[in-house]
Amino acid sequence: MVASRVAESLRDPLLRWWQDHGRHQIPWKCLSSGEPAGNGAVLDPYPIWVAEVMLQQTQLQVVLPYWQRWMEAFPTREALAAAEEHDVLLLWQGLGYYSRARRLHQGARQWQQLDEWPRDLDPWLALPGIGRSTAGSILSSAFDLPFPILDGNVKRVLSRLIASPRPASRNLPELWQWSEQLLSPEQPRAFNQALMDLGATVCTPKNPCCLQCPWREDCAAYAAGDPAQYPVKDAPRELPFQVIGVGVVLNEAGEVLIDQRLNEGLLGGLWEFPGGKQEPGEAIEVTIARELREELAIEVEVAESLISVDHAYSHKRLRFEVYLCHWRSGEPQPLASQQVRWVQPQQLAEFPFPAANTRIIAALLDHLHPEGGVAAA
Repeated sequence: MVASRVAESLRDPLLRWWQDHGRHQIPWKCLSSGEPAGNGAVLDPYPIWVAEVMLQQTQLQVVLPYWQRWMEAFPTREALAAAEEHDVLLLWQGLGYYSRARRLHQGARQWQQLDEWPRDLDPWLALPGIGRSTAGSILSSAFDLPFPILDGNVKRVLSRLIASPRPASRNLPELWQWSEQLLSPEQPRAFNQALMDLGATVCTPKNPCCLQCPWREDCAAYAAGDPAQYPVKDAPRELPFQVIGVGVVLNEAGEVLIDQRLNEGLLGGLWEFPGGKQEPGEAIEVTIARELREELAIEVEVAESLISVDHAYSHKRLRFEVYLCHWRSGEPQPLASQQVRWVQPQQLAEFPFPAANTRIIAALLDHLHPEGGVAAA
């Protein structure tokens, strides 16, 4: 239990620090005039909702241009609800964790007839992809309501403040308790933003700037002499490694074959070049021909290597061995995907692809039109 006098002694120094050093120009937390929202002001929850979902797993400076483009394309909840999923995913391309975009789109459709924005946690938690911290941040940011947060920055700050001997992921009840009881009931919007800004700009993962921290004298990790050792980390685990054979299939008309992934997993709904995992002892050319036969019901001639691309996800490492292929027979069928299409290579930019495919597309276009000249033979 956090003593009330301890909480009070920490609130004011943090808020004073934030007044001088906080990030006050975050656009979705400002009034229409561009001025930061004062105590009690009500903001439109929709831009905040979009931003908070984008900020899951992604830093502010990366999110900003995506959020601005998003708000230009889908300025309201109703506009997002009316959009095609293809356009939503294309606008999200490059931001990663594409399930966030699908969930935002689904949530907008779920709430498109909503008369008033909810001011309680439960309705927000019922939306796809919204957890307690995201909901709390939306409610405190939009309505200045006293809901605590516990994002990655806050977990780190609080773990260091108490020098928690356990990894943050295994100490969530205690960290939530600290976040709840530290929260300023009079200025919840400002306090939550101050807590996030402290983690983002001072109490950083590496080389924290402790001499600039308003909580330095109360921080148990600072007193221990090595705050960067907190939060305590779980033992690292080795990521599994897989080789994926990918076929860039061209037909006699010069069109390339792409397929759309099923709406599941991190990359659901995106387009890709077909392929699959290499089996032990299998030549990569055999892998590609087999996968295209099993997943698309086509026969191809596997030609030369186009490019090899290494890509790491949070749960595995992949190497894409990409080969040019010539279509020989069979009408492509989406046996393991939503749909397949033959498209002109210059049309590939019109489809949302996973980040790993960017280099594949560039290599294909360079192969077909080296140095801007005629297509390669």
